[in-house]
Amino acid sequence: MPKTSVVILNWNGKKFLQHFLPSVVANTHDAQTEIVVADNGSTDGSRAYVEQQFPHVRLIKLDRNYGFTGGYNRAMALISSPYTVLLNSDVGVPQGWLAPLVQHLDNNESVGACMPKIRSFAQPQSFEYAGAAGGFIDLLGYPFCRGRILGAIEQDSGQYSDLRKIFWATGACMVVRTELFKKLGGFDDDFFAHMEEIDLCWRMQNAGYDVTCIGASEVFHVGGGTLPNNNPQKLFYNYRNNLLMLYKNLPLGVHCAVVTLRILLDWMSALIFLLQLRFSYAGAVLKAHIAFFKLKRGKRSKQSKLGAARLSGVYRGSIILSYLLLGKRTFNQLGITN
Repeated sequence: MPKTSVVILNWNGKKFLQHFLPSVVANTHDAQTEIVVADNGSTDGSRAYVEQQFPHVRLIKLDRNYGFTGGYNRAMALISSPYTVLLNSDVGVPQGWLAPLVQHLDNNESVGACMPKIRSFAQPQSFEYAGAAGGFIDLLGYPFCRGRILGAIEQDSGQYSDLRKIFWATGACMVVRTELFKKLGGFDDDFFAHMEEIDLCWRMQNAGYDVTCIGASEVFHVGGGTLPNNNPQKLFYNYRNNLLMLYKNLPLGVHCAVVTLRILLDWMSALIFLLQLRFSYAGAVLKAHIAFFKLKRGKRSKQSKLGAARLSGVYRGSIILSYLLLGKRTFNQLGITN
């Protein structure tokens, strides 16, 4: 049995597999590591490409597109390695990228998941939007990263090359303890895609595990390979899933107030979309709220009775106000110490 499984979830991403899978194989494959492509019912020839070009890569064939959450949950049910790397198909990896991550989990039993620094494939000197140097969250549930606050992306000058506890690790490249992933129920299938990794990392922290970013490792991510950032469907998933995540995981006595405030703020953003004549975006917000109320029943996590005081990676303020009113554009300007 391999020690680590690198699982690449693919859905009609043959062009990414052609570009990035060779580097993953060349810079990862060894006696203790297996590479797995879990295919979400692709119809673009992805499966034939993997079978013909990389016969030693394990191919899991799912019958249809189950999304990021369902695809990984079904693939993980077939993984028995102690550690699993969840790796996007549009991520390039250099030589030696995996060793610091695995070594960190070996040496720290309290860590449930970790991630490398994520830099932009197109602009390697800059951090990449989805994860950067580790994910954080503010008191209202808005996520941001070391190296990326809202739309402000920093260049990597080594300022975040340390080892740091974070709130969430990006699903673009995260290493999890396989049994812990399964014990916690994996990703929430109802999320389908977007913010499922934040929800999982929150549940890990509630269960007593840390999440960390390992600056000694870095990978390069294209980003937006499935849904670009300006897609109303992506907006729908982000708004709906953020509310579901807050409702599930916030402590009792807090979740109602925070979720209500977030809904009001969402309506304000929908109004702005209407004034900008971006009707599909305003409609996405409305659809997200309707879907949230349909799904929220039974979503309270068992650990949600725990307080949030000990959680790592929480900004005790509003990231939006800090950005817009105080002009704080970099993570270090926020003064986060937890």
